[in-house]
Amino acid sequence: MDVRAQISMMFHLDKCIGCHTCSVACKNIWTDREGTEYMWWNNVETKPGTGYPTKWEDQEKYKGGWQPKGKTIKLKVADKASTFANIFHQPHLPTIDDYYEPWTYKYSDLFDAKAGDDQPTARPVSLITGKNIDINAGPNWDDDLSGSSVYAKNDPNLTEDEKQALFEIERLTMFYLPRICNHCLNPACVASCPSGALYKRGDDGIVLLDQNTCRAWRFCISGCPYKKTYYNWKTGKSEKCILCFPRLETGQAPACFHSCVGRIRYLGVLLYDADKIEATASAPENELVELQREMILDPHDPEVIAGAEKSGVHFSMVEAAQKSPVYKFVKKWKLALPLHPEFRTLPMLFYIPPLLPVLGRMEDGVYNVDSDEYFTSLDKARLPMRYMASLFTAGNEEQVRLVLEKLLTVRTYKRAEEVGDMDSDKLKAMFEKTGLTPELCEEIYRLTSLPTFEDRFVIPPMHREYVAELTMDDPYTFKAEIGFGGFKGRIERGT
Repeated sequence: MDVRAQISMMFHLDKCIGCHTCSVACKNIWTDREGTEYMWWNNVETKPGTGYPTKWEDQEKYKGGWQPKGKTIKLKVADKASTFANIFHQPHLPTIDDYYEPWTYKYSDLFDAKAGDDQPTARPVSLITGKNIDINAGPNWDDDLSGSSVYAKNDPNLTEDEKQALFEIERLTMFYLPRICNHCLNPACVASCPSGALYKRGDDGIVLLDQNTCRAWRFCISGCPYKKTYYNWKTGKSEKCILCFPRLETGQAPACFHSCVGRIRYLGVLLYDADKIEATASAPENELVELQREMILDPHDPEVIAGAEKSGVHFSMVEAAQKSPVYKFVKKWKLALPLHPEFRTLPMLFYIPPLLPVLGRMEDGVYNVDSDEYFTSLDKARLPMRYMASLFTAGNEEQVRLVLEKLLTVRTYKRAEEVGDMDSDKLKAMFEKTGLTPELCEEIYRLTSLPTFEDRFVIPPMHREYVAELTMDDPYTFKAEIGFGGFKGRIERGT
């Protein structure tokens, strides 16, 4: 057992209001420079929708992530031979049209216009070329466009029949999906980089990109299936989310987390067994979620604590893991799920899927949803269970259904407690099916609805003063090999 620590995150999608405050906070701090105009390290997408960049989930187009190869896995984007063949031309990159051409407005046309009968206007101007443009897309261009024939209908997670059903008025629905870099345990960006510029910090698992080493081959952009690495056209270097590590090192939450209006974001430490990375990433798709959960270790287990000490994980990280809200949602309660686990990068950003409105009908002026059996409402959700499974469980509908049943059980318990109109036998049956108890429901409710800032963000001391003294032979650093079947990625250089 090789115990490692990872700063991990959890988003509760039932609480996201789509205000984009997180995106603006990140933009103002990290990507307001020339060359980064089109970059949104944090963005919020409307689902169903095509996202940013357009159809980023379609790996037939972008070749991101990993694919099985015998008993192991290999990168989709390249092997060594094809990498050298395409070293000066990367054919699977998103284009500026897949993102959007950033713009500003020519305010001088407005402010300096001569007096006249016509109302002057400020024309949109490209921030890249400086020329006049017609605005046709943006980072959240499909915001709130439920049932859109352009965006929602082209969501790769929907079947053709489901796309047609989106236009039925009673099926109109949407939810918001915030996205940042997942700081994966098996990052394809790290493994695909020919120059070795990307690496994973050994003390907290944050994936970073060394600007001095980067040679702009841009395989990291194609290799990342979530498209969270970007190319800076001004500097000729790639850039990505750094999880605000300067803030973390001073005990502050990342900017997007700190500014979140809906309080949907949680951050904490997870301990995991690094020896299981390859076996987990190579597993059949329907086992990926559960095997990733099994990698996460109990921070109260004496054997795990001893293993962490042997690996050089500071005890303050273990203490933080014991208080981690992410551990509770992911491992203890099994409510949070990874985004697209079939990409096999083992993402360490988890989501609680939303409970969507259900289909119903009007009868005598009353909207009837046939909710006599509470769990049956899940089968009448406006988006099919298969859609949620495609997003969060690699198509395993039972896994995502169990999560939604637990969320319904917590709601039913609190309604029974506050309103008193729920049948006690029905509530008891819900407890038996989900494995929850009144005590667990209360604990979940408290951490979901009434958490303090300190409850949501458990940020341990980083102890970077120790890391600076490490060498690659020190047991505190990771093994240098991470790219199974691809390039070898670095994990925490000792300088």
